[in-house]
Amino acid sequence: MIDFTEKRAAGPVIRLHSADNVVVARVPIGIGTAVPSEGLVSRSQVPAGHKIAARDLRAGEPVLKYNVCIGFAAADIPAGTYVHSHNMDFQEFDRDYAHARDYVPTSVLPESEQARFQGIVRANGQVGTRNYIGIMATVNCSATVVHRIAAAFTPDLMTAYPNVDGVVALSHGMGCGMEMSGEPMDLLRRTMGGYACHANFAGVLIVGLGCERNQLDALLKDQGLEAGARLQTFIMQETGGTRKTIEAGIAAVKAMLPEANEVTREPVPARHLTIGLQCGGSDGFSSITANPALGAAMDILVRHGGTAILSETPEIYGVEHTLTSRARSREVGEKLVQRIRWWKEEYSPGRDVQINGKVSPGNQMGGLANIFEKSLGSSMKGGTTGLMQVYRYAEPVRQPGMVFMDTPGFDPVSATGQIAGGANMICFTTGRGSMFGAKPVPSLKLATNTPMYQRLTEDMDVNCGDILDGAATLQEVAQRIFETILRVASGERSKSELLGLGDHEFVPWNIGVVS
Repeated sequence: MIDFTEKRAAGPVIRLHSADNVVVARVPIGIGTAVPSEGLVSRSQVPAGHKIAARDLRAGEPVLKYNVCIGFAAADIPAGTYVHSHNMDFQEFDRDYAHARDYVPTSVLPESEQARFQGIVRANGQVGTRNYIGIMATVNCSATVVHRIAAAFTPDLMTAYPNVDGVVALSHGMGCGMEMSGEPMDLLRRTMGGYACHANFAGVLIVGLGCERNQLDALLKDQGLEAGARLQTFIMQETGGTRKTIEAGIAAVKAMLPEANEVTREPVPARHLTIGLQCGGSDGFSSITANPALGAAMDILVRHGGTAILSETPEIYGVEHTLTSRARSREVGEKLVQRIRWWKEEYSPGRDVQINGKVSPGNQMGGLANIFEKSLGSSMKGGTTGLMQVYRYAEPVRQPGMVFMDTPGFDPVSATGQIAGGANMICFTTGRGSMFGAKPVPSLKLATNTPMYQRLTEDMDVNCGDILDGAATLQEVAQRIFETILRVASGERSKSELLGLGDHEFVPWNIGVVS
């Protein structure tokens, strides 16, 4: 388990662990700058958030950050030298998975003591944070139709239904020209099934073309769905074509709206919150501010009976042993290792993707040298409680506590899987300024540093840069995040909702061969 307690700022740098051989520049450091806390003088210009050698490193020596290996010195690196991808090697190293060795059960508060939020309780007992009507396409061929239906419900029209958050179209580029069975089709149908049953929908329409491989009847049967007042279906080739299907869809939504508008919010315990955790556009401060603060907020949520879904499998690679060691059982830990092996041995060999080393240009510019360093911060979003279960993409999440879902690192695809699994909110950390929304759930954006937060204040919900500035402790920011989660779950609009984001982020994972 990574220890956050040793972290300290002294002058121009931050030391994250006493065993580290690099420190992080708190501010831009020029050549010749004295770093008294480390007893060195800078030999390089080092951007804020980037690393500087705290002592002489020999070629091949592990580079340690939070006392975790994030790569190896590519050559001898004198103390005070800038350390980044230009003088670090990315290579595999042995990791002790130590399954369940550090697992400690979390003491969950009695329901009477759990925090409350104003939730929407559905007839089946599910609890939503928003109240949408969704229109979903089985195939790319019905994408235009679902968007035309949704577009008919303008803001002016929706003023008559103040308790309905909107009508959202969910289209994608799949459903035909793909394998008719097997994992690609299973993933698509599991994703659609999860959205069709999501607590944030008062009603759903599913629109198919008629001749696609993802047949509507097969989808319903596979996912155990039944058409009815809350779930209606249309097949364009049977309904009479594009115009008639749009008209029929509009009429169906109009019929749903009065009942959908009758919902009321009521106090419910925080155990009904399931949070999908995302990070994108990271920087060198992500592992110092926003990610551990979000992790600490998830520790609070777990104590209150809620669920945190850590995902983005390529972005825990290299530090997965910090999760398996606190898995509740060897079986759970092995599930995570199996998913890592699938990515490394079956899905990604020979491809120029980040699990094979190189992170995106934005992450590089932010100070992250490779995927090991990216993963070090990314994994912190899960906090410090036990790893309770591991799920495949878009599987229903039933286990409370901190769990893991296998997803790509691409945020819309990852969040789509989490929402399909039951997440009723997304919390998204960023150091570069990612813009993101994901209807039908609200998304909170957590900034790692104050300059970016101030530059992009219309998009960012919480400034975790206060930790770096010394204006707040990590635990104070974690409490702020938790309280913001409760307010937004109760209906307060997030920044992404105020900007209208989230109409185009339904992106099921396409892992199949196109025929």
